Amino acid sequence: MYYALLIYEDEAAYGEERDSPLLQAMIARHEAFARDLGAARVGGAGLTGVASATTVRTTGGIKTVHDGPFAETKEQLGGFYLIEAPDLEAALAIARQVPLAANGAVEVRPLIEMPG
Repeated sequence: MYYALLIYEDEAAYGEERDSPLLQAMIARHEAFARDLGAARVGGAGLTGVASATTVRTTGGIKTVHDGPFAETKEQLGGFYLIEAPDLEAALAIARQVPLAANGAVEVRPLIEMPG
């Protein structure tokens, strides 16, 4: 079964600069983690900051485009892994290993299997 591991952290913890030492150290940790996952890692990527986000919202059937993420929160979706695991327990064991700053969360969501 496939699972998405959605990584939520406060992006402000890494500073404003793309080359900040904290961000570069976390990228290195994720590169090592991705290597360690081996064949269980099907895909994934880091995301640029929320300042670059655009949201298409539907309200009453009307679609509007907005700058920024869909919700104001302290934690932002910063990246994801797409993994293959035999069951939820195995996916949770992998999620517990995802590198995070001091605070953050990894949401584990099974994918809906599409026919064909």
